[in-house]
Amino acid sequence: WCCPPGRRVQSSKLGPAPPRLLTEEEYRLQGEVETPKALAELRSFCQSPEFSAWTMVSRIRSPKRFADFVGGASHVTPNEVSAHEREFGLESLSIDEQLFEEDDDDDDDDEEEEKENVNDSFAG
Repeated sequence: WCCPPGRRVQSSKLGPAPPRLLTEEEYRLQGEVETPKALAELRSFCQSPEFSAWTMVSRIRSPKRFADFVGGASHVTPNEVSAHEREFGLESLSIDEQLFEEDDDDDDDDEEEEKENVNDSFAG
């Protein structure tokens, strides 16, 4: 009742404000907090009476690994951890930097070659 009718219509057409995006640090921290909670919930559900273990075991490739997980073991193997570290860890950052440096060097060489070609075409 305090707002003019035109104002009410305008604000409803705009819709909700877009959500704020997380920073990389906030994203990492959220993953560190939420992943263990979700894994604990999954373990708890898998140990509950309403979970059909036989149905699940018949559908998965590694029933032993699943049973170990439900019993409290890690959800990833050491090999998976090292592969992840190689691909996404600090090692990958230095490899990416090297790749970008090489690309920059190649771009400089290409520019010099183009200048020489242009100069040759004007000379001829």
